[in-house]
Order: sequence, then structure tokens, then C-alpha cells
Amino acid sequence: MAESEAETPSTPGEFESKYFEFNGIRLPPFCRGKMEEISNFTVRKSDIWIVTYPKSGTSLLQEVVYLVSQGADPDEIGLMNIDEQLPVLEYPQPGLDIIKELTSPRLIKSHLPYPFLPSDLHNGNSKVIYMARNPKDLVVSYYQFHRSLRTMSYRGTFQEFCRRFMNDKLGYGSWFEHVQEFWDHHLDSNVLFLKYEDMHKDLGTMVEQLVRFLGVSYDKAQLESTVEHCHQLIDQCCNAEALHVGRVHWLFSFRASAQTGD
Repeated sequence: MAESEAETPSTPGEFESKYFEFNGIRLPPFCRGKMEEISNFTVRKSDIWIVTYPKSGTSLLQEVVYLVSQGADPDEIGLMNIDEQLPVLEYPQPGLDIIKELTSPRLIKSHLPYPFLPSDLHNGNSKVIYMARNPKDLVVSYYQFHRSLRTMSYRGTFQEFCRRFMNDKLGYGSWFEHVQEFWDHHLDSNVLFLKYEDMHKDLGTMVEQLVRFLGVSYDKAQLESTVEHCHQLIDQCCNAEALHVGRVHWLFSFRASAQTGD
């Protein structure tokens, strides 16, 4: 018998209550009461921002950006908790007050849609790296994430989850709008728009793009070492995330043909 939301702890009503809605966009509940402060957050010229829709390869991208921007030793990074070096703006921990006091250059992450990010970012006051991922792969990863996260406790079927995804009923709103809003700014001098799939196709070129965008100097040996380390990270991630996605391609052929429902 197929599993349904009604037969599990996370019923549709319970699942809906886990979100906070702001200007028509569903956000995690920890964003409640913080959006004005986020909008007014003071951005520094030296900041480097990484922005993604959830499950778009953020963990891989932050490793690459940290390596390139800091000129760090790959072996040393392997011993670090990289998440502590790149806080998420809207997350409860470490919180906005702590992020405000971090020494420059700050590396900050966010999953917020473009309009909800600090106003200073819209004015080009620091560098923004955005990564988009093919939604057919992203939705599988997002589904597994929701099932593993105790605060969400999602127990619906994959098909039900896809309907939510297609109808903008998940956290951080529409993937389509999230990506489009950043694509509309991909020619801005302070924005670098990347694709997750390019990490697999031509990682060397992506690293070179980051080097130019961030304005750092790398000799050939350093660049080759960084690219090799990133290849290893990607291999590890792919092995961990290898999943059988089934027949989901049809869900994304035409958005207009998506099924309605919760």
C-alpha cells in the first residue's frame, strides 16, 4: 500500500504549519520576525556571499569558494568545520548579531530569494556567487532532506512532494522564480551565476571563473592543486547522494501540466 501523508506523523496540516509566510513566499519558521533586520543588514565591500536554492550544491560550492578566496591548504580544510567559517544569514545559529561582528572578509551563505536579501546587495556593495541546479536532481535531494530532518518529519510520497515543489509549497518558495530572479542579474558586475552541473563537466573552468571574479592570484601549481582537491570532494558527494530517481523527468517537462494539490 502506498504511503500517504495522512497515515504519518507529518499530515498536510502539520506540514503546512511548519512554514512562515512572508510576502507570499513560504520560509522556514526561524525567519519569522527577522526579515526587516535582514533587509537592513549592513553589507561590507569585502564580503563574499554564496546564495542558492536549498540542495543546489551549497556544501560543495562553499568548499571551492573558501579554497579559492582564502588560498587555503586543502589538507587543513579537511580538518575544519567549514560550516562554521560560512554562516547562513537567516539561520538561528550563529545569528545576525554574531555575523555582524565577524572580521573581514566575511563569507556568508543564504537561501533567501533575491528580493529578501539585504538591500546593500541589490546596490552591488559586495560579491554574490549564485549556483543553480537542475530541478530534476534537486527535488530528489530536497525530498530526502525533508525525510531526514526531524523538524520537518515529512513522510509523504515522492510524487506528493513533487506536487508541492511544482506548486511552490515548500520552504524558500518557487525554484523557478528563485533562479530567474538571479538570472535577471547575472550580468551585474557583482554577481557570478554558476551551474551545479558545470562542476562535473568542467571544474577547472569554474575555478578559473571564481579566481577572476574574486580577484585573487593563483599560480599554475596552486590552481591545479585546488582543482584536484575539488574533484575529490565532488566524487565523495556523488557517492553519498547516489539515488535512484525513477521516472521524474516528466514532472519538469512543462510546468503548466503539473498536477494540482497540496
